[in-house]
Amino acid sequence: MPSSSSRRRRKPPAPDPTQDRGRRFDAGGNATETAAQRESAGQRSAESTSIFVQGNAACARGALAAGLRFFAGYPITPSTEIAEIISEELPKRGGRFIQMEDEIASMAAIIGASMAGAKSMTATSGPGFSLMVENIGLAAMLEAPCVIVNVQRGGPSTGLPTKTHQADVMQARWGSHGDYPIIVLTAASVQDAFDLTITSFNLAEKYRTPVVLLLEEATGHMREKIEIPPPEAIALFERTAPSVPPGEYLPFDDRFGDVPPFAAYGTGYRYHATGLTHNRTGFPTEAFEEIDELLRRHARKISEDIAELRLVEHYKMDDAEIALVAYGSSARAAKGAVDLARAEGLKLGMIRLVILWPFPTAVIREAAAQAKHLIVPELNMGQMVREVERAASGHARVHSMTKVTSELWAPHEIVEKARALLGVNGGA
Repeated sequence: MPSSSSRRRRKPPAPDPTQDRGRRFDAGGNATETAAQRESAGQRSAESTSIFVQGNAACARGALAAGLRFFAGYPITPSTEIAEIISEELPKRGGRFIQMEDEIASMAAIIGASMAGAKSMTATSGPGFSLMVENIGLAAMLEAPCVIVNVQRGGPSTGLPTKTHQADVMQARWGSHGDYPIIVLTAASVQDAFDLTITSFNLAEKYRTPVVLLLEEATGHMREKIEIPPPEAIALFERTAPSVPPGEYLPFDDRFGDVPPFAAYGTGYRYHATGLTHNRTGFPTEAFEEIDELLRRHARKISEDIAELRLVEHYKMDDAEIALVAYGSSARAAKGAVDLARAEGLKLGMIRLVILWPFPTAVIREAAAQAKHLIVPELNMGQMVREVERAASGHARVHSMTKVTSELWAPHEIVEKARALLGVNGGA
């Protein structure tokens, strides 16, 4: 009998969840929007509302726009504003808000709500995220769509509650035990906090998987003007419902693709869910073929759509000799560094990682083939730089810039590093 790993089924066509707001990403999933495109989009969306708002508030608004129906959480700095706003606004829309006894329970609650068919979310920060990771693994095993927002702060332990960091990017990928796929996005602006919250819900629904959205204290508490489009302009993805009668339904039935149709609890479909390794019926199994089939399908539903998940922004990369690979708040400084360097005649460009996991290996590989140097500025001891080095495969020299004091990168600091690499003195 052939191995189940070789049994690949074609997924049914589905809307692209990265097309939220109809303009953020191209068909390949690349965040290619320029300032001119933003202006054009603004003209097309004349009914959009411009507001001056905090990043955490934008995230809460994005969740409501995405169709959030259930939120469970426990207050923790610097994420608390998300829960505060949703506690007021969600009940007005017929949804439910619960303040749980801790973050473990919060994560369990949103899994339960998701299994009942509700779009669900929680928000937390470092110590709370550490408590959630066990149940994030449960969500992956149950294929329960849900969104976890982590507004990063300094750590480890209680660390620096009111200061910014980017130290949870590896934990977001590898926090729970076992082999499981997960999607992790990260925001660089308040507009991102709104847009990417919607994208997170859409990706969770499409792939039946937990999605982590990483903000930082800096982006969560920053205030900027953003555009809120009218509801009819926001594309939302809903999980695929069963097309068979209840008597024929299997909750993890891969006959319909690597993402099985989802029947909500209480809708007449027989459903068994467990954190144990299970077969198509949902009941535990120790059969070798069924174990292999389940875990490889989990991985495959993300890996086979890797091109669609290549969410990055290229900035002045056409002739770049040095490529800055940055994400989150560091990407804002990196973009400024590119402009400063270009004014001096230095050919810098930037690749902003909107998605951290699955890592956009092909994008970095292309950049390494073009540029002589890749610089990775991070607000940690150097976490993503290792992934960049792996993807670059020695085709370009990779340089880490680290900062752990909770101070943001300044553009001139990055330009100084570039000057040193190019062997030029300081500019005007």
